[in-house]
Amino acid sequence: MEVSDGEVKALGLENIRDLVDNYKLQYGVEIYINLDHSPTVEDCKRAIDVGFEFIHIDISQANHEASTEEIIDKTKEVVEYAKFTGALVESEPHYFGGSSNVHTETIDYEEIKKTFSTPEATKSFVEATGIDTYAAAVGNLHGKYPVPKELDLELLQRIRDAVTCQISLHGGSGTPLHYFEEAAKIGVSKININSDMRYAFRKELEKVLADNPDEYAVVKLMPQVYSAVEAVVEEKINAFGSAGKAVS
Repeated sequence: MEVSDGEVKALGLENIRDLVDNYKLQYGVEIYINLDHSPTVEDCKRAIDVGFEFIHIDISQANHEASTEEIIDKTKEVVEYAKFTGALVESEPHYFGGSSNVHTETIDYEEIKKTFSTPEATKSFVEATGIDTYAAAVGNLHGKYPVPKELDLELLQRIRDAVTCQISLHGGSGTPLHYFEEAAKIGVSKININSDMRYAFRKELEKVLADNPDEYAVVKLMPQVYSAVEAVVEEKINAFGSAGKAVS
């Protein structure tokens, strides 16, 4: 389960932890929580304290101009703190564009390529920080765009060959599924598709509300919305090669 900094502020760290633990008991499968794009060391430490198993420290999200040295130093601080609970830490050396929303502009790949990861820089950053997961930039871009995204799979393979830690792809929404299938084979272990889920939720909710103008018990309308999101999730699970792999 993944929550953003904004969702944490809305729900509360302890409430999220309890909610996930309740579902673990209800469904009898192991579920972990990832704090996504946490902008400060302090926020990361609080999440570690309440038992989040995955922590994404993203200094460049809060400050796009943050230096590599600042990002490394703060990432190392989180990595060291996470050793107390065994939480896994994810990071990246720079901001690589987009936002978790629906965009109307097309993608300027010549500009985006300037922020692509390189095998050499990836290896250096991983060794300097000691992170468990590296967030690679190979054409993935936060949010949904009017054109499909294109991943540089050859570059992704070279990054995979350069490091032994896990690799994640942020900004997976709006990406043709065949890229995910190949990325999983290369060795990517985490792909973010939150915008695809949010889009399905919003659009289906708008439809259900329009179709039921006299129903004010909104909870009665939600099963159709849930089904729309479930269809997105199931499609991605199959593309990622993750079907049937839940740990009970």
